[in-house]
Amino acid sequence: MVTATGLRGREPWPHTATGLEELERQLADGTWQPADETDPRIEAWHTAYRSFGTNPRRIRPSVDALGRRFLKKGTLPRINPAVDSYNTVSVRHGLPAGAFDLDHVSGDVAIRHADGTESFTPLGEPGTVEHPRSGEIVYADTAGVLTRHWNHRDAHRTRVTEDSTHVAFLLETLRADRDGDLLKVAADELQGLLFPHAERTTVHYLSPAQHQVAT
Repeated sequence: MVTATGLRGREPWPHTATGLEELERQLADGTWQPADETDPRIEAWHTAYRSFGTNPRRIRPSVDALGRRFLKKGTLPRINPAVDSYNTVSVRHGLPAGAFDLDHVSGDVAIRHADGTESFTPLGEPGTVEHPRSGEIVYADTAGVLTRHWNHRDAHRTRVTEDSTHVAFLLETLRADRDGDLLKVAADELQGLLFPHAERTTVHYLSPAQHQVAT
């Protein structure tokens, strides 16, 4: 997890813009492609999704969906500098990434199994309310679900905008034994993109042994 305070999302982020353009050039000239479901990094998430009853070819892990979209369109979406930064790092390294605007989080955030009573309003659909089924892995705070199907889709309430100033960015792997070094590279890269545009950035590493952090 990379936390940023005093984020300035309305100024130019040239390093993020350059990173996006470089990935698009590499895809266009055939020197790089995003990881697909045959890659062990993505396959591990497909296996995890199936374990809690989600079909990963219908409801895809975020990094898988982003990579497929990138391969099809040849470009990555431009949302805002903070979101563009974690999207770039995510697809470059084949690791799911997301973020929460902490000023809109209620209480603590936990990753856990849903109990079937929680509510979720999808990003971009403020009038929609869903109820994750019991057993689905979610991120949630005391007011509701923040991310469905572990990392498939974020909530509208805690979306990161150009005006977000206190944000927690998440990068995930299911295989720290294999991809732990890659995760560190990705976290450092993301922190490097955020650092020039924030008052403070901090990297935290969470694991079964270290499963709590204060922001």
